[in-house]
Parts: sequence; structure tokens; C-alpha cells
Amino acid sequence: MRSSLTPLGPPVSRDRVITRFPKWYTPEACLQLKEHFHGQVSTTCQRRNTGTVGFCKNVFDRDYKATIGVDFEIERFEIGGIPYSLQIWDTAGQEKFKCIASAYYRGAQVIITAFDLTDVQTLEHTRQWLEDALRENEPGSCFVFLVGTKKDLLSGAACAQAEVEAVRLANEMQAEYWSVSAKTGENVKAFFSRVAALAFEQSVLQDLERRSSARLQVGDGDLIRMEGSPPETQESTTSSSLGCC
Repeated sequence: MRSSLTPLGPPVSRDRVITRFPKWYTPEACLQLKEHFHGQVSTTCQRRNTGTVGFCKNVFDRDYKATIGVDFEIERFEIGGIPYSLQIWDTAGQEKFKCIASAYYRGAQVIITAFDLTDVQTLEHTRQWLEDALRENEPGSCFVFLVGTKKDLLSGAACAQAEVEAVRLANEMQAEYWSVSAKTGENVKAFFSRVAALAFEQSVLQDLERRSSARLQVGDGDLIRMEGSPPETQESTTSSSLGCC
């Protein structure tokens, strides 16, 4: 899953507007136990200075066909008053499509591995898929989520029992865990709001870091003193505006 900050565009639907940092599903399997956006992110959003950083159909399809190769969707949000888009790449789960799917893992900001809560064997399969996805990205460069689906098919006690094992694996995989139901919609919007907020915050912070780094390299009109250099060897350069990636 990739994202982009988009400065222009039509307004998003009300349920895609995020003004507060979305909470986790369970604190036992959450790596981001915080309730507010980073201070720099909040300030940047207030100044509308984010640069160009980025469940789709809202319908349950009883006759949904398995993904062949890769499916793609774009979901638009508004976070802190800033338009933001998630590019969602849904890769096929069958082993025969693994070589195709691996190409789409590279550069992902978020990796979501899903399993069937009613079938414990599918939980173990997620381990290999995650290892394949992480192999294509730098360590710590993306958020990882483990999602249990078909929550509506389990009773409260059965779901809680299945979640114990899922949370254990999520902790082992350094992933955040969620249980959802595509049929009833339970937790689906909350989950994607959480994903969008975390990716948005990371995108803004990375963009601010790139701008800061570029100013140090190019100069912003001020004198730049090199370590150990006498004042007479200092040089100044003209400022440059940065385009957004």
C-alpha cells in the first residue's frame, strides 16, 4: 500500500474525514500507543504546508472472485484538513501468483496480511507472505498489520479464542492486529482510518525531513560553516524551492 498527499481535488465523503488520531483495535498488539498526531504534523497541517505527500466500494460482494495477479484501488481521505490518497494493491494469495505479487511489495508504506478467523491454518500462512513482503523493503520502513477476517462468523467466545493466537503471532511479526468483517462492515472503516492516519503522519514527517536535508545541502541564503573551516572559507548559496516527490 502506497500513499500520496494531493493538494487539490473534490471533497471526500464524510466517513473519510479524519480529525483525530484513530485508536488501535487492541493494546496487546499495537506498536503505536498514542492518541494524537506528531506535533510537527499537526503544525504543518494547520499551515497547509504538507507538500505533495497521498473497503473502496463500500459493498459486500457475496460472489466475489479471488484476486488474479493484482487488483488496484485508490481510496481518498481528508486528514487534518489535507486531502490524502491511499493506493491499495491487493495481491493474490495463491502460491502460483507469488512471483507476480512480489514485484508490488517494493516501496510499500503499509503491508497488510489477512487470514480467515474461522480457519487457523490460514493464520500460519500469513507468516510466509509477510516474510516475502518484508524481503522487498528496508527493515522498519513500513507499517505491518495482521488482519483477521470473517469476524461475523464467530461467536464472541470463539472470536476471542482465535484472537489470542492471532495477537501472539502479531507480536512475533511486529505487526498491529485487527479483526474485521467485510460482510457487516465491522471495524473496516476504523481499520482503514488507522492505516491512513499512520501512513499520512509518516509521509509528512518524511517530507519535512527531506526539505530540511535539502536546505542543508543546497543552502537557504545563510552562511554554512563546515566543521573545522575558518570563517574566510565559508560559502553561501542561493535558496531553492523543493518540488515534492
